[in-house]
Amino acid sequence: MARIAMARHILVKTEAEAQRLKQSLERGQPFEKLAKKHSTCPSGKQGGDLGEVRPGQMVGGIDRAIFKGPLNTLQGPLKSKFGYHLLEAFFRG
Repeated sequence: MARIAMARHILVKTEAEAQRLKQSLERGQPFEKLAKKHSTCPSGKQGGDLGEVRPGQMVGGIDRAIFKGPLNTLQGPLKSKFGYHLLEAFFRG
């Protein structure tokens, strides 16, 4: 049975913008609020929530970050063909 992760992200166009948002998150700004305001991904409307994610479902680097990166930790900026991501992932149950 494949592992199922829960993930959320903020997607922006530039690494500089991702770095600024990461600093805001590290200072305690709510992830959901920043995702709604800044993310270019449709998931931004849900506070960046990607819901359940299975291996192979996301683009390569993001998939690896979800399933092989540190859990419950802000990761990024991570570059993909879509832009720069700030990402958090955890496994259910």
